[in-house]
Amino acid sequence: MDMQWWIWLVFGVALILLELLLPTFFILWFGIGAVLVALTALIAPSLHLDMQVLLWVLFSSVTTLLWFKIFRRKKPDVRWTADSVIGEVGLLTAAVSEFQKGRVRFQKPILGSEEWTCVADSEIAVGERVRLTAIEGNTARISRA
Repeated sequence: MDMQWWIWLVFGVALILLELLLPTFFILWFGIGAVLVALTALIAPSLHLDMQVLLWVLFSSVTTLLWFKIFRRKKPDVRWTADSVIGEVGLLTAAVSEFQKGRVRFQKPILGSEEWTCVADSEIAVGERVRLTAIEGNTARISRA
């Protein structure tokens, strides 16, 4: 039994349209594989059903692997991570001690905010330069610069 090329085309387009309804971003590759089988069956009409199914599995696997291994290779944006701002120097605007939270203002925004609530292991007076050593939730851990 041979499947006509247009059946694969309808199947592929249906899978691609189904991807628009379901936000999985995985069904798309099976749809593209079916469209590629339709094109192959149009060029070589003597392909049997078992060969067409094998080609569909192969094309779907290759397109999926191409997406996840090659095209989607993207480095993470380190501008918005806590590790990228460790070591920044700021000015203490409210005194901080071991048991009292203070406030520190940075020259450029750190993760979207110029002023942070801060904690320190020792007492630091207002107006001193401090260095960011860690971000713990919404609180900056600082030390003397």
